[in-house]
Amino acid sequence: MNPFDSDYNVFQEALKIEEPWYVFHHALDEAAGELDIYLEYRRGALFACPNCGYSRCHVHDIQDQDRTWRHLDFWQYKTILHARMPRVSCPSCGKIRTVHIDWARPGAGFSFFFESYVMSLMTEMPVATVARKVGEHDTRLWRVFHHYVEEGMEKLDFTHVKRVAVDETSSRRGHEYISLFVDPDAKLALLATEGKDKAVISKFKEFLENQGIPPEQIEEMCCDMSPAFIAGITEQFPDASISFDKFHVMQMVNKALDEVRRQEQAEQPMLKKTRYLWLKNQGNLTENQKEQLLKLKDAELKTGKAYRLKLALQRLWQTSEMMSGLYFDGWYDWAVRSRIQPMVDLAKNLMKHRDGILRWFTTKMTNGFLESLNGLIQAAKRKARGYRTTKNLIAMVYATVNKLQFDLMAYRAY
Repeated sequence: MNPFDSDYNVFQEALKIEEPWYVFHHALDEAAGELDIYLEYRRGALFACPNCGYSRCHVHDIQDQDRTWRHLDFWQYKTILHARMPRVSCPSCGKIRTVHIDWARPGAGFSFFFESYVMSLMTEMPVATVARKVGEHDTRLWRVFHHYVEEGMEKLDFTHVKRVAVDETSSRRGHEYISLFVDPDAKLALLATEGKDKAVISKFKEFLENQGIPPEQIEEMCCDMSPAFIAGITEQFPDASISFDKFHVMQMVNKALDEVRRQEQAEQPMLKKTRYLWLKNQGNLTENQKEQLLKLKDAELKTGKAYRLKLALQRLWQTSEMMSGLYFDGWYDWAVRSRIQPMVDLAKNLMKHRDGILRWFTTKMTNGFLESLNGLIQAAKRKARGYRTTKNLIAMVYATVNKLQFDLMAYRAY
């Protein structure tokens, strides 16, 4: 067959195959829906050494077995590229190595064009759906995804990080979690790792050291009141100040308030089906809900008194740094005198963490960025459904949160 026939020129141009490679044969199996395209290099061609880069290496030998790469479909046909790979003997470094090609990365079973296509799909839709769409097993697609996410993460610059927020989120149903460390100033996810115990703080310290960042560089860390996080930060980052997330503080207040309501509704049926009236911010209530809440709030109910304690603590964040300590202590005295046990227990717990709560007035650090990422992480979970492993979810979180860009065509040699 003449490699200069028009059929071959069409495939050569469409595939962007560069010298010394050319299309020398193709075969269409209509029954199987597959198009096989065979590539060859021109006799006497010189290649670059894949070890040292010397550009004029002669072919030493050629592998007997075809290498294959899945390419983008031509029309309705699944397209497979075939080539026998030459090895070169390099006079510069003395190595004999298999050459690198410009249509696929070393060791890959897909062309750059195919990988670029599936990467664009995987960042927009569930991976299981992408696998069905392209007719490949999802584990092969995940390997591609991990490769480019890892390269994308390596390109990010974390060296200026001084403040870190950490929080955990469930990785799947049950009690499996990942902990996410973010730079709230650069708005970047630094590390996501399995677990939510003290060990994750050690993993973060190791991550920083691998990045060439001394742990002493971290000045502030923001977290919830998890004893594991507190102990880990105290041990691994003794120079860092700890701020407790104010949103987490208010979540604790809401939890105590709801416990009061649940205990009281046995004697006060009017409290049934009112949970969200007490937990929602007033600005998010309908007019009817506001009217109902007003009536309940002013009744002689423990729940109403607990609700007023909640509103009072919300106002803490509006005070000045100078007055914050006095305000917090006054609220504490009120709460412990209320004789409403869930609120008494809450107040005592918050008092144990007083310094970290009031640290907010100095740093203004919260897990607000992490909370805003929660929607993105939930979207990542949906994209990754069927992800099989937490490692896959973490890769999707990195790609989604850090908005990694994947310009795979830049990897081509030409």
